[in-house]
Order: sequence, then structure tokens, then C-alpha cells
Amino acid sequence: MKVAVTSQNFKSITGHAGKSRRFLIFDVTVPCDPEEVGRLDLPMEMSFHEFAGGPHPLDDMDVILTASAGQGFINKLAQRGVKVVISGEKTPRTAVRDLFMGLVKPAAPHVHEHELDILQAKGHSCCSGHAQKC
Repeated sequence: MKVAVTSQNFKSITGHAGKSRRFLIFDVTVPCDPEEVGRLDLPMEMSFHEFAGGPHPLDDMDVILTASAGQGFINKLAQRGVKVVISGEKTPRTAVRDLFMGLVKPAAPHVHEHELDILQAKGHSCCSGHAQKC
């Protein structure tokens, strides 16, 4: 089984899967010992946020493991036969192993910038003091 992990720095799991261009590729022959077998470093136009259609290098994957993904990305990959799993684990190899052990760490809640604007407009102070981008 092949698993692609979103990793913009090739070290930790990153989010925004639809915009991600870098992926660590794992072959999971032995679930307790996933092996990194490659890396994808795609051009901007191959990120799913920009992708126009046709064959894609991620079509060969069984699972995409990421820190965050929108429903549009999840739907697009499902149409290609690829399952998207969101994990709160930061270490790619650990996250892949945990996936197959049934121990996926839940992702932390994520507030998108437009949601932050709505909350602030409604008078919520939950994000006061945070930087412009959460």
C-alpha cells in the first residue's frame, strides 16, 4: 500500500493539502515499519488548488495523510480512488504507522482566515492577540 504524506519541508506533516506540492511517499508492506520510498516535489500547477485535470502523480497512492484538507480536496481525491486521512501527528513515519494500527491522532481544530474574520465581526474575542494568520 502506498501512502503520500503532505510535507512542505520534507520533515513534518503539513496541512493545506490542496495547496501542497511536496509529499513523502511511504510503502507500507509491514504496517509496523513503514518505509519512505520517495518524495514528490511538484510544480505549482500540479497542486490540486491549481490543477486543471488529467492524470496526476498522486493517482498511484492509496492514502494521502495530511494535517488539514478541505472538503473539495477530499472529494477530488475520492473520485480518483484515493482516501484522505487528517492527522494531528507531526512525524510522518509515526503517523503512517499509527494509521495502520488504527491510532490516528486527531487533528487540532483549525480556523481559516475567513472564519476568523467572521468570528471577530460577531464580537468574539477567541482570537484576539493572535497573528493575522492562525
